[in-house]
Amino acid sequence: MTTLQDLKYGQWFRGADVDGDGFITQDDVRMMSERYIAARGTAPGSSTARQLTDGMDGFWANVIAPMDQDGDGKVDVREMTEGFRRVLTDRAMYPEQIAPVTNCFFDLVDLNGDGTISMAEFQQMFDSVAGVSSEDCAAVFTALDHDGSGALSRAEFHQAVTEFFYGNDPDAPANHLFGKVTG
Repeated sequence: MTTLQDLKYGQWFRGADVDGDGFITQDDVRMMSERYIAARGTAPGSSTARQLTDGMDGFWANVIAPMDQDGDGKVDVREMTEGFRRVLTDRAMYPEQIAPVTNCFFDLVDLNGDGTISMAEFQQMFDSVAGVSSEDCAAVFTALDHDGSGALSRAEFHQAVTEFFYGNDPDAPANHLFGKVTG
């Protein structure tokens, strides 16, 4: 792992620590679900909301909770970074490790269900859910839209997430996918 990856993971952690207490807990993951539901304008009791909540509960159980080294029901930035370091060592493992969550997230961000993510959808979700500024969203979106179509395809989104979690290129625009990485 590199210092750049530690910075990126720290940025991701700050977005996932919804209540800002320095830990990711199941409550944080549930609050993320609530934010996604609200950002999508989905009724809280709808099947879409239940599907999202179930998916995020699975994300907690299968991805985040196993990083809890001391069994206290919460994951701090050290535990999360060490967990990512242990698990995210080989890009070839992306289909098993990250792709299922990425597909779920893509579908959440694709608010109109057209199979692409527009800049407006990208900004709405990353600004309202992860607290990424509209300005930063626009810059990252433009850099990630490799074909210049004005929308991110599923392949472009997967490429960005792969670069974020596995990449070491300090100039890669995907470094800022979850907010501007500084350090």
